[in-house]
Amino acid sequence: MSALMCLNAGSTSLKFALYQLESKAEPGPRRGPDLTLLCKGQVEGLHQDRPRFEAFDAQGKALEANLLLPPHLDASHVLGPVLAWLKAQFPALQLQGVVHRLVQGGERFSQPAFLNDEALNYLESLSALEPSHQPINVRVARTLMKADPSIPQIGCFDTAFHRHMPEVAQRYAVAPAVHQAGLVHWGFHGISYEYLSHEVKHHWPQARRVIAMHLGGGASVCAMLDGRSQDTSMGFGAITGLPMSTRCGDVPVDGILYLLRHKHFSLPELEDLLFKQSGLLGLSQISGDMRTLEAQRDTHESAQFAIDFFVYALSKYVAAYAAVLGGVDALVFSGGMGEKSALVRAALCKRLAWMGITLDEAANQSHAACISPLNNAIKVLVIPTNEEWMMAQDARDLLCAVK
Repeated sequence: MSALMCLNAGSTSLKFALYQLESKAEPGPRRGPDLTLLCKGQVEGLHQDRPRFEAFDAQGKALEANLLLPPHLDASHVLGPVLAWLKAQFPALQLQGVVHRLVQGGERFSQPAFLNDEALNYLESLSALEPSHQPINVRVARTLMKADPSIPQIGCFDTAFHRHMPEVAQRYAVAPAVHQAGLVHWGFHGISYEYLSHEVKHHWPQARRVIAMHLGGGASVCAMLDGRSQDTSMGFGAITGLPMSTRCGDVPVDGILYLLRHKHFSLPELEDLLFKQSGLLGLSQISGDMRTLEAQRDTHESAQFAIDFFVYALSKYVAAYAAVLGGVDALVFSGGMGEKSALVRAALCKRLAWMGITLDEAANQSHAACISPLNNAIKVLVIPTNEEWMMAQDARDLLCAVK
């Protein structure tokens, strides 16, 4: 049984998905039926006393998971036991490739690519740009390469989708020396936006000007023209743009310099505050989870304020990107909040009514795929993202191209 494995290694988790690769797959346009999901799962609570392993089949049914993992390990250490469990579940399994989600591709990688020692050395050098995920992403790939060098490894990069933005969107107004030091508008969530750009074609083929929103623990907005990124709210790093679950989003640079210059906080203290204690959590002082805030908004003013702030910030980016695109044909909600929060969707669309955006309230409450009236000029869509499927498609195409 030929298969592709998708890996998404994080600081506290290792997520995986296994897709059967049908032999009929050939180079050319992507075709979903060529890949069949066999199972997906994750190890959570890495570095803790009791890591948790869970796996599900294609229908979402829990698979028996008798996998005991030692405590205080990172994703590279649990990769071996996970692979052994998969081979026990699927004795005929033959991995044709493993595809990794890597946050940073730098200037070099603007599309999926095979990973070798030289490529991994370059990607490891980008850890200074993205210290939270990049090192463990690379370490997992190196671990697998050492364990079985015969398995082709492929990288898919969150920044790659945005490397085709116009130069005015990729630059900051800084001196050349600052730009050359790496201060570039990289953009993130690119694998998700690549998937959404393909899905929009199925829902609304006429849509050329699309504003997509990946709204989860990390949140961003992307302006797309004919399926290509034109601008995106996350900038140099994953802290900028929208306020997020615990990340602050846009804050003034001169304010940061002031706080450091006058020693209100040390650099590590301020970094921790902006990344882990800000955003929805910082505004509400209750939670960074939108579900919790919605449940408490009638009894806690700070919960309602955090929701209002988030929607306000979101409306500013959507309006700005309408100007970038010269109009909007479709507005797309995705990610945990985007897919599940009817309240956030309704509040945003109400603020954007001046653009001609309206909602079908019943469709919004039922989380339908299209939540705008059928005759509305601007379609408002809810599309669950599927980054693993997109990675598998890209990896399959790359493998087919070299046969």
